[in-house]
Amino acid sequence: MAYVTGTALLAAFVVGCSADTGTGGSAADSKSGTETVAAAAPGKYRTLPEPCRAVESSTLKDLLPGAAELAEDQQRKVYEGTATVTYDTDRRVGCRWKSEGSSSSHSLFIDFERVVSYDPAVSDDDRAREVYTRKETAAGLSSPSATPDATESAESGDGKGEKKQTPPAGSDEASGDTSGDTSESTSHSLTGPTPDGKSTDDENTDDGAGTPDESLQPRILDDLGDSAFLDDLLTRAGSTAQHRTVKVVFRTSNVIVTVEYTEQPAVSTAVPDSKELQEKAQALARKLVDEFSE
Repeated sequence: MAYVTGTALLAAFVVGCSADTGTGGSAADSKSGTETVAAAAPGKYRTLPEPCRAVESSTLKDLLPGAAELAEDQQRKVYEGTATVTYDTDRRVGCRWKSEGSSSSHSLFIDFERVVSYDPAVSDDDRAREVYTRKETAAGLSSPSATPDATESAESGDGKGEKKQTPPAGSDEASGDTSGDTSESTSHSLTGPTPDGKSTDDENTDDGAGTPDESLQPRILDDLGDSAFLDDLLTRAGSTAQHRTVKVVFRTSNVIVTVEYTEQPAVSTAVPDSKELQEKAQALARKLVDEFSE
């Protein structure tokens, strides 16, 4: 009787397994041929400007005329502005200025938000476009440049095929766009009471014929950044005080900028001029766009 040693038996087993390589080889080949999806491109901007230094002193003097009535040290304090408190200054920063004059008070607010996508399949620019579209929709405006998917995402709050992420505290996605929100009575209308207390539709007209100037209505701005809109709100607090706030919001790549310019006359029946406020707010927004383009 012949006996097979343990070593010889193990060698035969290894040779047999090595000979049957058809299945193992094809599996390896199939794995090596698997396509990988590249991560979406990061946004153009990795940092944000210092907000309280983003507006030139000459511009601040024009936007805050009441400061000229103050002493020099008080003027300096007004023009320095006050930085808004944020949780992440790499993601969001802002600054506020306010001046009180004998005839009216003015305030200015700017906000810079750098949008970051936490989904590797969605670029920072695409996520910023979604955030901007939500702001535009909240203002009651729609942009012809907005994509159907972005619009649907804005309306439903859930983009197609994207994973819902939990954004960091303090971001626009987490807190919502509350800039300009108020519990006071607010109207997008460009009309208002006259000094004798009567309501009229003759405010802000081109020719004084009683027809509101359509060019001053809240609208999409076609020549400011990648996307932009303007909103005009007349707000009444009770039966006396009222103020008008013009808001300009624009997107440049993955950064969204908000400019809010407000005037409140000392005389409660006076109505701030939309045309002047809108022109000044837009002029500032264009300067900020140029700063990002440099």
